[in-house]
Amino acid sequence: MRNLACMAEGESAFVAGLASTGLIRRRLQDLGLIEGTRVDCLQKSPAGDPVAYGIRGAVVALRGEDASTVLVR
Repeated sequence: MRNLACMAEGESAFVAGLASTGLIRRRLQDLGLIEGTRVDCLQKSPAGDPVAYGIRGAVVALRGEDASTVLVR
């Protein structure tokens, strides 16, 4: 298992869980990052942070700090 921030551009994975707590956990869940959801790494910014992910038909940009708390398989 690894985290969302380690994904390469063009790669897909499935959410295995969240390692965050509190408000950020709730926000990630509201964005659709729940266990079993497919996530596609669409595009990394030139500086590498944030990264655009495809989640349930929406494009969401996440900072590396937040993406590292999303565990994927």
